[in-house]
Amino acid sequence: MCGPEVIETVHRRIGRRALFGSLGAAALTVATAGAVRAEPVVGSAIPAGRLVDLTHTLSPTFPVWPGSEPFTMRPVAAYELGGFLVNELSYWEHTGTHIDAPAHRIRGGATADILPLEDLIAPLVVVDISARAASDPEAVVTSEDIAQWEREHGRIPDRALVVMHSGWQNRLAERAAPGFGADAAQLLARERGIVGIGVDTLSLDRMNDREYPAHTAVLGAGRYGVEALANLDAVPPAGATVVVGAPKHAGATGGPCRVFAVTPG
Repeated sequence: MCGPEVIETVHRRIGRRALFGSLGAAALTVATAGAVRAEPVVGSAIPAGRLVDLTHTLSPTFPVWPGSEPFTMRPVAAYELGGFLVNELSYWEHTGTHIDAPAHRIRGGATADILPLEDLIAPLVVVDISARAASDPEAVVTSEDIAQWEREHGRIPDRALVVMHSGWQNRLAERAAPGFGADAAQLLARERGIVGIGVDTLSLDRMNDREYPAHTAVLGAGRYGVEALANLDAVPPAGATVVVGAPKHAGATGGPCRVFAVTPG
């Protein structure tokens, strides 16, 4: 329940009359009757296959880039005052599982709110360097890793999202982490028709690489990045489709997003 200080804040911000309005006692009765259980939807427009959530749950303890403010959430409206619960959220754009728009690195680059919808649904290419990264936090995806993937699965599909699986999803708080190497990022940006790249770490580049070559190459080519992906070990290296639920606030350099994959049936 909300404490007195929250209730007082609610009164100050939206007023008692606005809180109660036309809701009346009936709405209050419904709101306090107990938790509502959502029933599963029967049928779906999603193509046949298994859904895999590639998004971390965001909380105040989720690791952030050094110097960034952590995610916070506090209640600003209560069931007891009008029948609805509302939270206020505070976070920097590049928090949690999130997208990097070109404008994040490139002056004058596209912002997340104007990225084409067709670029947010893409073939998913997973380049697995987890075995190498397990003992080397400075490991990078190389152009040879890309070549090896293509020898096994064929040329990277047009308009694909190419992601690094380093096995780092439970090690995000560490201050060294793998990323895309400059050669691989430049190859993908210049010679493959990708929509972007993604990682299961906090940065497209190695955490300790302050030249940011992967950001520069990929975002500079008008593509986007997705950072802090989860569950990449649950999707195949090829054949899945990814959906990136990007934010749409004006001028967004990025923002938290819900990302999921549809794997082959």
